[in-house]
Amino acid sequence: ELKWAGERDAEDYKRQLAEEEREDFAFRNVEGRRIRDREMEMKHNDHQDEHESYELKWAGERDAEDYKKQVAEEERDDLAFRNEEGRRIRDLETKMKYEGQSSEHESYELKWAGERDAEEYKQELAQEERDDLAFRNAEGRRIRDEEVEFNHRAQCSEHESYELKWAGERDAEDYKRQLAQEERDDLAFRNEEARNRDAVMKELVSLAKEQEHESYMLKWAGENDAKEYLAEEEELRRQSLAFRNSEGRRIRERDEEERMKDIMRGAENEELNAACQRDVQQYKEACAARDRASLVLRGKEDFRKRLESENERQMQSQEEHESHLLDTQAWQDVNDYVKECKGRKRLSLAFRAKEKRRHAGYAKKQHQKKIQRQQMDTFYRSEDARYVEMAQLKEKARIALEALEQPPCSFNANPFDKLMR
Repeated sequence: ELKWAGERDAEDYKRQLAEEEREDFAFRNVEGRRIRDREMEMKHNDHQDEHESYELKWAGERDAEDYKKQVAEEERDDLAFRNEEGRRIRDLETKMKYEGQSSEHESYELKWAGERDAEEYKQELAQEERDDLAFRNAEGRRIRDEEVEFNHRAQCSEHESYELKWAGERDAEDYKRQLAQEERDDLAFRNEEARNRDAVMKELVSLAKEQEHESYMLKWAGENDAKEYLAEEEELRRQSLAFRNSEGRRIRERDEEERMKDIMRGAENEELNAACQRDVQQYKEACAARDRASLVLRGKEDFRKRLESENERQMQSQEEHESHLLDTQAWQDVNDYVKECKGRKRLSLAFRAKEKRRHAGYAKKQHQKKIQRQQMDTFYRSEDARYVEMAQLKEKARIALEALEQPPCSFNANPFDKLMR
């Protein structure tokens, strides 16, 4: 009943773990859906920003028409502005390259940390396997010592039975010798009495005839009494031997029953111990498979995140390159027009200030997006570590409860004591 109850509790706990795992997957799916929605929203914002940029570009083209009406006396200022803008773009490209290298370095750091965690987990599994083998060896040695002690007790009991048998035989021999001695003493006494009686009869010749009949009668009565006494003693001796034999047989049968009961109890305990060991081994294998699957999933998730970040970085670089090409073409068009006009006015200071603000706002948004991605990545890693720690604590608690609910067996101590510390 305790074993079935333990199995039912194990099944309930497994169902509970499966329910928690399903809830965890549901939470991850919801979180992934929220992240995808957030990414779609960010892409939509980027499209809006790009549209505004094109709007600004078209407005700039319209302003360029006005700019063509300006004169060429500000050409030196324009050259200085272009030099400053080129320097700023080069600094921006250097900064973006440095940030890309930093992100790649962080990715390698995460990869090396995962490899170190995997090595530590393998070492922990090897140590647990060594401890389990040492425990099995100690338990096998203890069982062998108990079997030797049990065999020794059985041999001692059998020797005591033989001692009782030999003592009964010796008592029977002593009783036979005692009966023979008593018979010899009785014969000697009767011989002495006969001699005395003959002497008295020789001395009392005158009374011999009268007492002869009485003497014969007494003799025959004594012989009959002696025969009856011997028959009674022989019957008592047979009854005593039969009682001793039956008592010895009963004691041997009882010892044999006790020995068979001990053997059956030992066999049942061994079967229970073997079943416990098999359950523990199967559970360890299931835990190891689940941990390996979790590590593989985490590795795939990290690889997917790195691919997504790399794709985003490439797309961002491509967009910046296209934007730079557009800016270059725009400046080329402006320069061509300036060379053609040579006397018209230039772009207004308002348009240049607007372009500068647009570039500053775009850089600020990109920096905020990077900070948000780093924050979300850190949050997800902390959540994964917390879930793993909670799962390990629940697993240790379940193993401890199963160990406490197991029926008493031949263990000298709790085999799961190291897990409860």
